Amino acid sequence: MSKEIITRYFAAFNAGDAEGMLALVSEDVQHFVNQGDVRQGRAAFAEFCAHMGVSYREELRDIVLFANEDGTRAAAEFTVHGEYLQTDPGLPEAKGQRYVLPAGSFFTLSDGQITRITTYYNLQDWIKQVSA
Repeated sequence: MSKEIITRYFAAFNAGDAEGMLALVSEDVQHFVNQGDVRQGRAAFAEFCAHMGVSYREELRDIVLFANEDGTRAAAEFTVHGEYLQTDPGLPEAKGQRYVLPAGSFFTLSDGQITRITTYYNLQDWIKQVSA
């Protein structure tokens, strides 16, 4: 079941369907962003999704999913194909730069919902790509 939920999560992400993603996370979801502070709760995750939808257009490709036997933990490796649309504070100026970045996410699941999302990518690689 965990692979099905994570597959639905990534399908919603790729469709730009923040509501679809939010429907899969628990009310108290913990969202650990690469090199950033943890966001606690569905409302904070919704704010993150809204911000990402304005600043970036991304598609995740080559997704490979892994899950433990009891369905409480999952992981995914993928490649982010993106476009930097609007300048994010503290980052280089956005000019529609395109980037390709390997990344991964780790998930905890309970009662059919995602309760933790942790995402990792190489921020310095991304900065180098959008600064070129």
